[in-house]
Amino acid sequence: MSRARAGLVEESWSRTLARIPTSLGRLAYLASLRNPNTGNYVHFGLAQRAGAAEVDRIARQSHSSEFRQWLGLGLRSQKDDLESYIGEQDGEKSRIVAAWSSIQPFSAWIPAETRDVERKLFESDLAVVLELVRRECGVAPRDPDS
Repeated sequence: MSRARAGLVEESWSRTLARIPTSLGRLAYLASLRNPNTGNYVHFGLAQRAGAAEVDRIARQSHSSEFRQWLGLGLRSQKDDLESYIGEQDGEKSRIVAAWSSIQPFSAWIPAETRDVERKLFESDLAVVLELVRRECGVAPRDPDS
């Protein structure tokens, strides 16, 4: 692929991600492009222009970059991002928070290449901000024995 074409593909991809207003939304989207059986990222439309290998490279790099960006946010900003993301979802906020507390869908949003320390930081930061939101919503804590 020519440099000019690669630049256009990257620009198109950046515009696609920019339409997603939250960092967690971008993480969820990027993780949804990852094939759970192969670990490769797949995007049909982009693959038509750039090829499967380039899609995998671009999406993998974007996923890691977005993940590190979210880790770099302070807890207040992470909480705001979480609340904004939840606000974009269909369903009542308290039900979403309760489901997240037990199902933890965000664990699948971690890039495969993530170091253990980054994985643990993501999980602990998200647990803290989710707990704050849970308390504000008046959602009962998850019963660990159930």
